[in-house]
Amino acid sequence: MTDMLSILAQHGYVLIFVVLLAEAGGLPFPASIALVAAGAGVASHALWGPSVVFVAIIALLLGDSVQFFLGRYMGWALLGFLCRVSMNPETCILRSAESFYKRGKVTLVISKFIPGVNSMAAPLAGSMKMRFAQFLRLDFLGALLYVSAYLTLGYLSRDFLAATLRSIHLAGRVMEIIVAAALVVYIAYRIVQACKYREYKVVPRVQVQELAARLTSDYPAKVMIVDVRSHGYYDIGAERIKGSIRIEPNNLEVEIKNLPREKDIYLYCT
Repeated sequence: MTDMLSILAQHGYVLIFVVLLAEAGGLPFPASIALVAAGAGVASHALWGPSVVFVAIIALLLGDSVQFFLGRYMGWALLGFLCRVSMNPETCILRSAESFYKRGKVTLVISKFIPGVNSMAAPLAGSMKMRFAQFLRLDFLGALLYVSAYLTLGYLSRDFLAATLRSIHLAGRVMEIIVAAALVVYIAYRIVQACKYREYKVVPRVQVQELAARLTSDYPAKVMIVDVRSHGYYDIGAERIKGSIRIEPNNLEVEIKNLPREKDIYLYCT
């Protein structure tokens, strides 16, 4: 614990800024752990609380703002890239979109506490053309809540952290074995999941000309067109392909039961 506090006293603010900026940028950095350690540093007077809060919030807002504008100009290409660490990118995107669908813009306030959604909320908000001033207000509230929660946890659990670190130091070899075993299990899990979901890597598509020809000859007897745009990209007044029906992609388990089995169904999204 003494060594950790010494490091925090010398480089704490820089480390906090770098780790939180990296996580806000979509990299898998342990921002919550860094904040807990910083809270312990504040309790030990190695760091000054207001400075930690300021540095942490600036890092989160900066990273999220970059993600917001990247999402605005790169759209789904960026969202797919951020989801690539997931087994099924479509599930990753839909989970974040579903959070916006259920909670609206409040998602930005709580997103940092939700694994998977935390790195997707800012670019998703950007791709939905949210006003930047509104995004910044909500993101600031979310960053303040996130930083305050983990700093408080670290501040109150300083003695527990010290005892834990001493135990880890004494059982260093055991921890190395556990970490190595966990890494092997994780890699095996990823391989199994990748094999399981490999069928989703290629989504069958149809050219516009081919669909237009089918609409001329077979519509509506054999063809159905379905609008599955996610919440935020669709509203009641939005234009749709003539003759298409609308279903909510976040309610597929119910919606899919109402689709006819005797027709070829074509889906279109954003």
